[in-house]
Amino acid sequence: MSKIITSENVSVYYGKQRAINNINLDFNVHNITALIGPSGSGKSTYLRCLNRMNDLINNVTVSGSIKLNGKDIFSPQMDIVNLRKTVGMVFQQPIPFPFSIYENVAYGLRLNGIKEKKILDVRIEKALRQSALWEEVKDSLHDNGFSLSGGQQQRLCIARVLAVEPEVVLLDEPTSALDPISSAQIEDTLVSLKNEFTFIIVTHNMQQASRISDWTAFFLDGKLEEYSATKKLFLNPDKEKTSDYLNGKFG
Repeated sequence: MSKIITSENVSVYYGKQRAINNINLDFNVHNITALIGPSGSGKSTYLRCLNRMNDLINNVTVSGSIKLNGKDIFSPQMDIVNLRKTVGMVFQQPIPFPFSIYENVAYGLRLNGIKEKKILDVRIEKALRQSALWEEVKDSLHDNGFSLSGGQQQRLCIARVLAVEPEVVLLDEPTSALDPISSAQIEDTLVSLKNEFTFIIVTHNMQQASRISDWTAFFLDGKLEEYSATKKLFLNPDKEKTSDYLNGKFG
């Protein structure tokens, strides 16, 4: 199975404090990979490395190697705007822009120079269909994005990322602020799209990780404790700490 992202010896420091330590982790194309572990274990810090979102935080140092399709994302030649288009991100809290539903999804397309209404219409409908939102909003595309429910807003944010046709989508606890029905809709959406995109999701929800992911990485105290196929990790983990975490003994 081909790797889309490879990372070697990735460490991150906030000032002098080390947040993650020598992470070696590769991601298969067109899979869903879950990153699990207690709060403060380094999952989100590591996730933000994959499209250089940590660059936006003061006093952060990242070392090690991360390659996307074999290209070093920390290379001076790397176009960060293009990197973040290729590796999109969905955050914990839905963050619609204060525009219409249509313009929310159009935002990244316009940034990429797409101005023709016919093309925008097609791409926006496609992204809203992919995020399972089209049928709910097709007659209200010019309503403000904030008029939607929390679950719909999160699917709108997913549509906004998908519209620019990324290869990888990073999701940082995308359902933690949502009710169970909205969470299930987003899970179904991710599973239905994994033949088109590669998803990497940080989640505290063990059931969610076991339901939707192909691979699971268990983080503990800033280190990668265990990484394997999800079924194997949940049913027959190699490490006692993994078993203890999955059985609720800590975390």
